[in-house]
Amino acid sequence: MNVIDALLARRSVSPRVVRDPGPNDAELNLILSAGARAADHGRMRPWRFILVQGAARVRLGEVFAACRRRRDPTANDAEIDKERAKPLRAPLVIAVAAHVVAGHATVRAVDQVHAAAAAAQNILLACFALGFGAMWLTGSNAHDPNVKRALGLAATDEIVGFLYVGSIDAPPEPLPVEDLAANVVEWTGPA
Repeated sequence: MNVIDALLARRSVSPRVVRDPGPNDAELNLILSAGARAADHGRMRPWRFILVQGAARVRLGEVFAACRRRRDPTANDAEIDKERAKPLRAPLVIAVAAHVVAGHATVRAVDQVHAAAAAAQNILLACFALGFGAMWLTGSNAHDPNVKRALGLAATDEIVGFLYVGSIDAPPEPLPVEDLAANVVEWTGPA
């Protein structure tokens, strides 16, 4: 699949429809290598790819459940169980984070986070090109300092998302091409 075809056909696939197996070691190496080729301010390589597979998904679910309980002591058992089950929705969860160097001389923190987000998008494209379904999800867990700590991240680091990856039975139908006119303007000078 060429890159233009992948860009135009890629779409998110819900974790509810992905299944085992996830990518094998060689496929995962390609996927992560694509992520590491993202646009990068100052060649800082701020992205961190945290792979969660097998029994580690259960442990991440326990982290999510405990953090939800801490964030919302009024959450009922069903809500806590839903948090606990999130990492079990796909055979592979990739937490993509930005290792942020605060006060860098030339690269702002936000640009470091943007580079990690670009890496996440590259990972999604690589998954699609290799025939896997994937979806980028964030939510409260991506912004919870206790989740960051459990994943071994510093307080200044930012989780840009959790990528849920697995096999699919057939490629998703491409979305219709949007009318770009609503989102594109040509700037010719100050207003």
